[in-house]
Amino acid sequence: MWPRLSPPLLTIAIFISNVYAHGGIAKFTVDGKQYKGIAPWEGDSPSPNNGPIRQVATNGPVKDLKSADIACGLDAQFAGGVADAKPGSALVFEWGNIGSKDGAWPHNVGPIMTYMALCKGSCTKFNGTDAQWFKIDQLGQKKDGTWYQGDLMAGKPITLSLPTDLPSGDYLLRHEIIALHLAESVGGAEFYPNCIQMRVTGGGSSTKQPDNTVSFPGAYKANDPGIRINASSLGLPQFY
Repeated sequence: MWPRLSPPLLTIAIFISNVYAHGGIAKFTVDGKQYKGIAPWEGDSPSPNNGPIRQVATNGPVKDLKSADIACGLDAQFAGGVADAKPGSALVFEWGNIGSKDGAWPHNVGPIMTYMALCKGSCTKFNGTDAQWFKIDQLGQKKDGTWYQGDLMAGKPITLSLPTDLPSGDYLLRHEIIALHLAESVGGAEFYPNCIQMRVTGGGSSTKQPDNTVSFPGAYKANDPGIRINASSLGLPQFY
């Protein structure tokens, strides 16, 4: 039988869960221009948002892989702005517990994935569940067995570049952390997708989608290798 928590301990446990199990994109930079993430509305109403980063309801994880939330986050809302970019643009992502006093990203186990999808017209009214996503970057473990996600926990950013052959157009950028500290059991993995609305200029005019695209929901299953996994095992293959 599991030990029962007394009310004070139960309160502390809930508080710890609420504080340390959450996070999102705190800052996003394109070629030196920085955009700040917007704090979740946490039970109130969505805030006016003229930036490119879509606001979510809470900083908590998505757990239901069949939910529409897996596309862009918990009840993600359209944003009013776009981030301007060009093929090969340098991107910088800083994650944290937005809106809290302790702003650190709390996890250090699991991959970081980045997808893009061409919007049908402007991204300001384009639903991520209608997108055909293609992966442009992934970060798993380092050679020493630690995860790149640990860099975020240490306050360091994640950097990558847009594809150099990316056609011009309006795109959703989906930057996601998969936290695997509880992933030994089915449903234990935690998904933190965030979406950014972008406008790419200076590229080609092709509208042909890449061959290997996926949909959210649909791309992940709870029993997939790398999602249900004992992530504490050093040397495990990277399935991402």
